[in-house]
Amino acid sequence: MFLLNASEVEVSTFLLIGIPGLERAHIWVSIPICLMYLMAILGNCTILFVIRTETSLHEPMYYFLSMLALSDLGLSFSSLPTMLRIFLFNIMGISADACIAQEFFIHGFTDMESSVLLIMSFDRFVAIRSPLRYSSILTSSRVVQIGLAFAIKSILLVLPLPFTLKRLRYCNKHLLSHSYCLHQDVMKLACSDNTVNFYYGLFVALCMMSDSVFIAISYVFILKTVLGIASHGERLKALNTCVSHICAVLIFYVPIITLATMHRFAKHKSPLAMILIADAFLLVPPLMNPIVYCVKTRQIRVKVLEKLCLKSK
Repeated sequence: MFLLNASEVEVSTFLLIGIPGLERAHIWVSIPICLMYLMAILGNCTILFVIRTETSLHEPMYYFLSMLALSDLGLSFSSLPTMLRIFLFNIMGISADACIAQEFFIHGFTDMESSVLLIMSFDRFVAIRSPLRYSSILTSSRVVQIGLAFAIKSILLVLPLPFTLKRLRYCNKHLLSHSYCLHQDVMKLACSDNTVNFYYGLFVALCMMSDSVFIAISYVFILKTVLGIASHGERLKALNTCVSHICAVLIFYVPIITLATMHRFAKHKSPLAMILIADAFLLVPPLMNPIVYCVKTRQIRVKVLEKLCLKSK
């Protein structure tokens, strides 16, 4: 830190927070958090390994599932360092540069996961609408092109965020609101004009939320197609192929929408509730997505059990 004038002090280190009121119990809180991270990493690595080694799973749906697993791993590894530092070692400080780097990766992988969920909704629509042409429409090369296009889109979308934060001046205030760094959180600590950050951050948020709108539109078309199927059994079979994806969408978007609603409309916000929901946003999707797809997708479940030298009954 160095003095700018009599009343301002340049801040070079930010302070993250754990769970308010439970500071003395952080070491015990770290146990379930570490287990959740471990299960998330193992689960997503297992999904990637099974899809990579089983040729019967080399289909568009499972390629997109691989992209979802990669996004979940990126999200886990982005938040892992600060979460462990806080809850295991009670180290709250983080340098400004490290904080800005972390927010880039968190926002990047968040947008990437949102994009993958959108692609998967399109995949389900094509599979139900044109099952006979499914493989010819979504070829392996086309799947790779779509994945790369959306990955590049996510990187380019969040790339300006660290540069806009870097140009700001931080003084006096240095306490963040979460256990990890987010653009809107860091931006509020600036003592210089952050108008550009506010509007570009809003633009990024709207782009991400537009994915949820397009997902909803996709399911309107899916439902319309399913209702046009004559056989009741075939309708249920078609809808059942969407259950895993619907669960993944809810797991991802419910914490985001809840947090945004609380920020916007709650008059008396509970800091504890805000922090728990924010932590759930990064912890729950990477943990639950492999479990949901293993439970609800028979092909994945069978291959995972085979890899574990078990027989599916």
